[in-house]
Amino acid sequence: MNNGLLFQGFEWELPADSKHWERLTGAVPQLKDIGVSGIWLPPAYKGTSVFDTGYSAYDLYDIGEFEQKDTVATKYGTADELQTLIDTLHEHGMRAYADVVLNHKAGADETEKFMAVPVDPDNRSEELSEAREIEGWTKFTYPGRGDQYSSFKWNFNHFTAIDFDQASGESGIYRILGDNKGFAVAVDPEYGNYDYLMHADVDTAHPDVREELFSWGEWYLKRFGFDGIRLDAVKHIDEPFMREFIEQMRARVNEDIYAVGEYWTSDVERMRQYLDSMQFHMQLFDVALHFNFQRAGMEGEAFDLRTIFDNTLVKANPLNVVTFVDNHDSQPGQALESFVDDWFKPLAYALILLRHDGYPCLFYGDYYGIEGGEGKEDLLNHLLYARKEKAYGPEEDYFFDENAIAFVRKGDMEVPHSGLVCVLSNGAENGTYIALGADRAGQTWIDMTGNRGEELTLDEEGGADFLVNGGSVSVWVEKVE
Repeated sequence: MNNGLLFQGFEWELPADSKHWERLTGAVPQLKDIGVSGIWLPPAYKGTSVFDTGYSAYDLYDIGEFEQKDTVATKYGTADELQTLIDTLHEHGMRAYADVVLNHKAGADETEKFMAVPVDPDNRSEELSEAREIEGWTKFTYPGRGDQYSSFKWNFNHFTAIDFDQASGESGIYRILGDNKGFAVAVDPEYGNYDYLMHADVDTAHPDVREELFSWGEWYLKRFGFDGIRLDAVKHIDEPFMREFIEQMRARVNEDIYAVGEYWTSDVERMRQYLDSMQFHMQLFDVALHFNFQRAGMEGEAFDLRTIFDNTLVKANPLNVVTFVDNHDSQPGQALESFVDDWFKPLAYALILLRHDGYPCLFYGDYYGIEGGEGKEDLLNHLLYARKEKAYGPEEDYFFDENAIAFVRKGDMEVPHSGLVCVLSNGAENGTYIALGADRAGQTWIDMTGNRGEELTLDEEGGADFLVNGGSVSVWVEKVE
């Protein structure tokens, strides 16, 4: 029996040295030791330059093999190095998850002229003027790759909108006109219609586009042996297409392909509706919980810890959720910056790592550091080992104070010496009496984090006063000689 743990294997400010696949390969044994069961890898295909993180996707078939955009390797490395990483993960019994960017393409090779209409960026259903001919970067011919792996060449017919008119030099959102062409209806309703996000917006209603993306997904997952997919920007992509893409991958590649989507919203009801639309083919990241963590860190002891799970997806739909503290989008300097305060990070990680519900995700930037800065590896290892060795069995909550909460994992007979008591405070030193059962009587318990130094001897009811320092977390476990 093992607790699953997802690791986001990158952060936004990694050096553009094309060495990241090698770095991750070297880290695999350590990640296995702390309990990681699967790694979410960054977009591995060629972006607009070697500095591109992959989210401005240029050529989905160039995994660091072709001289394109002034480089062969991507920011992360070459196709052979990616294959070595995935093979190493599999040798260690771990899974590899691909980041799949289907919403848009960037860095076109040529411009072409076509009819389009400018729309209001704040209400994409409102046209700002008459349709006119514009010149857009929409021709993708891949001169460095040619027809290898795919002969498909993209043009304006394969997109719904772009954000720049080369002829006039004006930026905006230009909806491309044509037969049976328009923004997808089944997308997030923000800004009237949130189909358009950036760059050249892929038209997933076009039959040739659909088949090309299905064929690419099959090629990509099979070639490298990916075990699952993280789907980028799903709130901007037609919901029936997204559902069909997952169905196609499971039919063409492996019926057990894992899927998790990024739907960036704190609206839990909207996320629940989306999961219904997906017929529960995927999980979603709990963005709402992330924002609760951010608010708790900012407000300090003014935040009522008893409400930490209110209006979150893990509370509303615990079977279809990936919980996380921070990621590449929320880290400092990004458009969606919402970084959780350092002092609250250990509390937040305890709340996703040690509880029963959700598939927790550990962020590379939190563990190893951002842009070469210091990470929280030593601090988080206590919680990671607690998850790996102790966080088993039924769960009971003791939300006993607005500034202090606790929960119990009662342990599992199949995992010797498992079970724990986690106590958190966002105010002063605190604690509460908890009885774990007469079968625990006489046991000695210690704080696995080292934040509290005393040893507790459990009474005849298997109980004790489990304490926590102010603004801190303690994880009490049975002391094993």
